[in-house]
Amino acid sequence: MKFNVSSHDFLKQLNKAGGAISSNPVLPVLEDFLFEVAGGILHITATNLETTIITEMPVSAEEEGRIAVPAKILLDTLKALPDQPITFAVDEDSKSVEITSAYGKYKLAGDNPDDFPEVQEIDAENAITMDSSILANALNKTLFATSNDDLRIAMTGVFIQVDFNKVTFVATDAHKLVKYTYGNISTEHTGSFIVPKKALGLLRGVLASEGEVKMRHSKTNVSFTLEGSSLLCRLIDASYPDYQAVIPADNPNELMVSRQDFLSSLKRIAIYANKTTNQVVLSIDDGSLTISAQDIDFSNEATEQLNCTYDGDAIAIGFNGKFLIDMLSVLNTEQIKFEMSSPNRAGIMLPDEQEDHEDLLMLVMPVMMGS
Repeated sequence: MKFNVSSHDFLKQLNKAGGAISSNPVLPVLEDFLFEVAGGILHITATNLETTIITEMPVSAEEEGRIAVPAKILLDTLKALPDQPITFAVDEDSKSVEITSAYGKYKLAGDNPDDFPEVQEIDAENAITMDSSILANALNKTLFATSNDDLRIAMTGVFIQVDFNKVTFVATDAHKLVKYTYGNISTEHTGSFIVPKKALGLLRGVLASEGEVKMRHSKTNVSFTLEGSSLLCRLIDASYPDYQAVIPADNPNELMVSRQDFLSSLKRIAIYANKTTNQVVLSIDDGSLTISAQDIDFSNEATEQLNCTYDGDAIAIGFNGKFLIDMLSVLNTEQIKFEMSSPNRAGIMLPDEQEDHEDLLMLVMPVMMGS
């Protein structure tokens, strides 16, 4: 096996795949990349058994073949080289690898490619195709709301629900919830599954800004295939909570406020909040929003006032300021709508204008006043 390639392009593809390599692998070969050269294309595979990333790139191939290569020493070598053509050659018998650059030669020991785990194929019938930018947007809007609590394993992933012409992404940690629906896809089936947060974080790094993504799923796995790359991961085997049940239907108090002004104010006010609850209090009356926080233990307090449009009864309601900041940070409309009913019920945050075929809803639970 022998090929020539640009060191910069090579490193770029290796970095894409390298996210799937665990720092503490259960098998030594999982510290490797699997390289396969065929038809002038280099296929690069990396896996931690839970998540597998495969990328491909054209190379100038002199000999085809397969080899497993230790990832760390290869990545460190390429990072230390300026961009230049390099030659990558493998001795099939000894599995030794030689890299030749303009500066010199570097030899390292490869591993038997047959020891590398085989990648499972997923039935193509359950395929959904969507624009890469839509999937990236869905992940940006939902990933932050997933839970880190391994005792609630279902909530550590994003729940994806496919329903003929629409796909819904839901994330929650029981304190906040995001539901993002895109309604312009075409598929012949329905289904739902939970994808681990870490795999979706890696997928976000692989997604191109344009092009299509094909999502396929089985009972145990899901794959995302786009031009030149694919990611396959094991699904979370758990039942997702009934998220619809926690979304309040009747929210008569409606606040409209500048997203950026609200976000900037919260960032300042949250500095003065109690560090355990992060509670900020929104006191809303006709045309005026007062945002306040206090930390009685340290005699810290802060108050600001913002202009707003408000339709409803005067209300004072407490929320975790950090959660509000997280939610406002992933929205991109100028104005946001905040719907509430009472100080002990969840608040609903919405963009004032939804994009075509999109429906985004964010929910945040209140922090009880005085707590």
